[in-house]
Amino acid sequence: MIHRSPLRPLALIFDMDGLMIDSERLYFAAEREMAAHFGREIRDEQLWPLMGRKPIESLRLLRGILGIETSPEELLEWRNRLMLEKMGRDLGAMPGLFEILGAFHGRLKLAVATGAQREFLDIALDTLRIRENFDVLQTADGLERGKPDPEIYIIACRRLGLPPGECVVLEDARNGVLAGKAAGCPVIAVPNDYTRGQDFSAADWIEPDLFAAASRIEVLLD
Repeated sequence: MIHRSPLRPLALIFDMDGLMIDSERLYFAAEREMAAHFGREIRDEQLWPLMGRKPIESLRLLRGILGIETSPEELLEWRNRLMLEKMGRDLGAMPGLFEILGAFHGRLKLAVATGAQREFLDIALDTLRIRENFDVLQTADGLERGKPDPEIYIIACRRLGLPPGECVVLEDARNGVLAGKAAGCPVIAVPNDYTRGQDFSAADWIEPDLFAAASRIEVLLD
């Protein structure tokens, strides 16, 4: 599905969770574990609005969904502990990640723009040994607003030294797609098992995986 033809891309900006790494299932497991502690059950679609946001914003939403009094700050610290434990023992790359990085590293500028904090990005980059592929690493740390606000992508484009129209965003969740589009970037949506039911109509293209996304980018470069 194509909404418009972008300029020939000079950069790719990757979301991290659920796009580069198989971490959405870990977040969902952690949040279900937290909900169970309070005697609550939580459905996937209730967790969708949390995806891609600044961590503290996500936990404010989770607090409201669960209807609990625990502060967002306490919930964030708790989830961080759970996630660091889970990522330390069970972190994998999404299918096609190494291939898409190999295809475009050295040909285009590459960046990460993730709603996660820096320590999680560092774990992912160092576990998978892919840090050297990226020219810019942008996390939620220091941002005023998380996705779907475009702030993170506007900053990433600025740091790349390129206009948004020349920076293709790859996202797995609706909040990220909306953020990339609001920043003025062409966006490729790559839904995963946890996001397929979301509305991706704002994306310029929807591809089933990173292999197909790489093929789409090659077409844009022709």
